[in-house]
Amino acid sequence: MAGAGFARMTLTALVVLAGIAGPVAAQQAEPSTQAQPASPLQSSPASSATDAERPATSPSSATSVGADAEVSETPILQASPAMADSPATAPVSSNAPAVGPTTLPHDLSPWSMFIQADMVVKAVMVGLAFASLLTWTVWLAKGVELTGAKRNARSATRKLSSAESLADASREINAGWTKNGRVADLVNAALEELKRSTDLSAEGVKERLAIALSRIEAKASRDMARGTGLLATIGATAPFVGLFGTVWGIMNSFIGISQSKTTNLAVVAPGIAEALLATAIGLVAAIPAVIIYNVFARAIAGYRALLSDASGEVLQHMSRDLERQEKGIAPAKTIHAVHTMGTIASAAE
Repeated sequence: MAGAGFARMTLTALVVLAGIAGPVAAQQAEPSTQAQPASPLQSSPASSATDAERPATSPSSATSVGADAEVSETPILQASPAMADSPATAPVSSNAPAVGPTTLPHDLSPWSMFIQADMVVKAVMVGLAFASLLTWTVWLAKGVELTGAKRNARSATRKLSSAESLADASREINAGWTKNGRVADLVNAALEELKRSTDLSAEGVKERLAIALSRIEAKASRDMARGTGLLATIGATAPFVGLFGTVWGIMNSFIGISQSKTTNLAVVAPGIAEALLATAIGLVAAIPAVIIYNVFARAIAGYRALLSDASGEVLQHMSRDLERQEKGIAPAKTIHAVHTMGTIASAAE
C-alpha cells in the first residue's frame, strides 16, 4: 500500500510540472519571434530574450540595461549631423572671390613715381637732375673750349717751329687767328723779357724766361681745368645722395606697410619703386660725370704737353737770338736777303 501511494504522488507531481512547463516554454518562444524585426542597434535574439526575462526576476537590472542602451545609442545619433556637415560633403560656397590678374594701384612710369614720391625724395631727385644738367653743360662748354685751344696751340706751334727768329714767330702768330692763344702769350712774354734784360747776361734772361713760361703754362692748365672739379664732385657724391633718397623712401614705405597692416606686393611695390628711382637718377648723374671728367683730364694733359712743346720752341729761339746778339750775327733769312740784294746789285752794274 505504501509503495502504491508513493507512485501515485510521483505521477501527480510529473503532471503538474508538465502543465507548468508548457506555458513557460511558450512565453520563452514569443520574445524570440518578436526580436527578429529589431533595428541593427539592438542585440541578438538571445540577449533580447534574456532581457525580457529579467523584469520578472529583477526590475532594477532591466532599468540599468535600458539606460545602457540609451547611452550606447547617443553617440550614433550625435554623429549624424557632424557627418552631414563634414568638409568632404559640404558644398563649395559660390561667394568665394574669383582669382583674376593682379593690378597695381599706381602708375609706375618715372614721372608718376616722381609725383607720388615723398617731399624729401622729390628734393633729392630734383637736385640730382640739376647736377646731371650741370654735367652736360660743362661737357659742352669745356669740350668746345678745349678743342679750340688745342687747335690754336697746334697751329701756333707749327708757325713757331718754322720761324727763323723770335721776332719772325711773333709776327706770324699775331697776324692770324692764333694771336689770342696761349702760344702767342708765350712768345709775347719772351719778347717782353728780352726788352727788359737788354743790359743783363744771357743766362739770367734764360732763367727768368723759363720761370715766366712755366707760370703761363700753369695758368693755361688751371684755366682749362676750371669746371672739371664740379664733375669730380658730382661723380663722387651723386650715388650717395641717390642712396639717401632711396633709404628715406624705403623707410616711408615700411611705415606705410605698418599703417595699412598688409604685405601685399601691389601695396608695397610702388613705394619701393619710387625710392629706387632716386638711386637710378643718382647713377645717371654720376656715371657720365666720371667719364667726362676722365676724358677732360686726359685732354687737358695733352693740351699742357702742347704748351710745353711751344715753350721749348720759345726758349730755343731766345737762346739763338741771344747768341746772335753776342756774336753780331743776323738771322739766316736776313743774311740770305742781304746776299741776294748784293748779287742783284752787282749784276746790275
